Amino acid sequence: MLPRSENLIRLKPGHSAVISQLIHIDPMLRRRLADLGIHEGASITVKRYCLWGGPVLLECRGQLLSIRRREAARIEVSGS
Repeated sequence: MLPRSENLIRLKPGHSAVISQLIHIDPMLRRRLADLGIHEGASITVKRYCLWGGPVLLECRGQLLSIRRREAARIEVSGS
């Protein structure tokens, strides 16, 4: 179980959580993430981390998504 609020990139592969907050994200990027289903209240699962600081592979709403680690670091999650 996660603490009350945790950073998305701290989740281990295979673990799920609920997005609680998007922190300091540009409005254009916030809209793009929302179009992908990444918004407050959405359930998200980390599938894997790519090597050498590459993107994070996520599952959200039944689809696989890949986002940059610096964007994932700005997503706060809480235990599901």
